[in-house]
Amino acid sequence: MLRTLEAMGCALLREGVYLLPDTPVNRQGLERLSEHTIRVHGSAHVLHVASADAKQERSFKSMFDRAGKYKELIKAIEGLHAGFGISEPSAIARVLNKQRRDFEAISALDFFESPLKEQAARALRETEAEVRKRMFPDSPKSGGRLTQTGRYYFKRVWASRKPLLADRLASGWLIRRFIDAEATLMWLEKTQACPSTAVGFGFEGATFSNSRDKVTFEELLVRFSLDGNETLARIGALVHYLDTGGAPVAEGAGVETLLQGARRRCTSDEELFTESEKTFDLLYEAYFEGPGRDAPSG
Repeated sequence: MLRTLEAMGCALLREGVYLLPDTPVNRQGLERLSEHTIRVHGSAHVLHVASADAKQERSFKSMFDRAGKYKELIKAIEGLHAGFGISEPSAIARVLNKQRRDFEAISALDFFESPLKEQAARALRETEAEVRKRMFPDSPKSGGRLTQTGRYYFKRVWASRKPLLADRLASGWLIRRFIDAEATLMWLEKTQACPSTAVGFGFEGATFSNSRDKVTFEELLVRFSLDGNETLARIGALVHYLDTGGAPVAEGAGVETLLQGARRRCTSDEELFTESEKTFDLLYEAYFEGPGRDAPSG
């Protein structure tokens, strides 16, 4: 119960007494928690505080000031700049993805719109843009690399086909985490044509698809010059095994079991992809922190 109250962003008035701004979402959350408390033989009351006292109103609002959280986040984002030219851009991007998620979590509980919210959002945007420049320089690649610059593939619609098997899910995760953080993903029916404005992946005739010896995930690594990232290469080997067989990977059965569970539990393709992103995030964390992996320096 305490974890739920904390996750909702409640402020503590005194032991057993919590405060939230009165919005439909917050009220519904408290009422559900109250119902649960009563079912397990506890007691709970959801009360509306109507105060005309301006001083008390300011006091209550100050309990939800997220400025300190934003300041910590901005400091962490700006600290990444010290790694430019030292750490691999993809390693910095990994950390920045986590900070993007932290920003979203803080924003979700920023009920009164802290002035520092936009400053934190700007710091994220500018740092993401700089990392992208370093990951995808303007000069075209040769030898099987991109013929378009990496920036051509930024803020695009990316489309793949159903069913959402391991390679397509993993490729979608790779696109969102390392290639196009603001990508919009579209899941097409088997006979549905890919829109001309979308970047296709994971099916025959798509811009990025399986080759003779690589699955789509591995092709994306090569085409976007991410194949030097040992952690992503390990995930690529696992996805290759799940998609086409070949050399067994120890974690393969476990990852496939998690994906199968998500398929049974999820009621939409979007929900399934969101669940699979969590699986691949955890896998990346596990591989990245392993001995001798590509941890950022500096």
